[in-house]
Amino acid sequence: MVRLAMALAVAAAIILSAPVVQQAFAAVNSVFPSIAVAATAVPIVVAVGVAAARIRHRRRLRWGTLAAALAIGGAYSGAADLSATETFHFVEYGVLSGLFYLAVRPEADGTLLILPVLAAVAVGVVDEWFQWFVPIRAGELRDVVLDTAASICGVLFAIAMRPPPRLTLRLERKSRSRLEICAASTLALVAAFVSTVHIGHQVQDPEIGTFLSRYRPAQLSAFANDRGPRWRTTPPVAIRRFSREDQYLSEGLWHVQRRNQAWASGDIGAAWRENLILEKFFSPVLDTQSYASTTPPRWAPEQRADAASRPGVDRQPRATDDYRWPVYVSR
Repeated sequence: MVRLAMALAVAAAIILSAPVVQQAFAAVNSVFPSIAVAATAVPIVVAVGVAAARIRHRRRLRWGTLAAALAIGGAYSGAADLSATETFHFVEYGVLSGLFYLAVRPEADGTLLILPVLAAVAVGVVDEWFQWFVPIRAGELRDVVLDTAASICGVLFAIAMRPPPRLTLRLERKSRSRLEICAASTLALVAAFVSTVHIGHQVQDPEIGTFLSRYRPAQLSAFANDRGPRWRTTPPVAIRRFSREDQYLSEGLWHVQRRNQAWASGDIGAAWRENLILEKFFSPVLDTQSYASTTPPRWAPEQRADAASRPGVDRQPRATDDYRWPVYVSR
């Protein structure tokens, strides 16, 4: 019970630190640029050294799982092109799954290998889900895959440290139903997360064409009617880390960013269409100062007239499937 309580405490710390840990990591890294490498490389080197020193018997199994953990972790980090923060996150979930392994370790069948991974993945889904709801952070399925890879590496590393009496995936009759419930619960969490974050809608407009949104046109209209009057008296100029992110505002600011980037690069047609999206569906965002800018981002009449009258610009409606993260259209 003590080991399980420790694993759950670490899981809670990882989840609850989500609103601040990335910014804290970046702030420290800006002062001490080598801290990003040290925060991941040093713990890994120390842990590998300790594990190697502990290998006295069952050498083939333990050296093999240690090598597999390092190979999988290294291959995934390289293939996914992980940032320093993501690499630190990878180490976090490796440690977490190792703690769950120790908590489950009295079990001698496949539960010992599978249950710690399921537990760590479930924590990862809750962590990413929580990040999606708070300002600045953004959870997505890619990060859940990262957590899963890290969890597998963590269990392999834990086997090298403290191997089970026998290594098997075979399940005893008494363990099968419990593991089935845990697997079904984890899959349900993943499905609910994907439904919340990665399911969107294709919005159609005769002047714009089509674009992806987290919301249906009627929802965008309702949000605009709600935010407009409210933001005139209380504009969203401050970010509270532990607060509910306004996803409508975030989506509107993303379109502002795309519009400005297109204009700066000379793609006036794309900037024109992005501005139409903002005018028709995110008007309160254009007329409100926010944490992103103290100046409302609506185009001045002269700039809009310039974009509308420039010769040779393609202003025809277009379809786009670009979005801040992968979104799958709900029919």
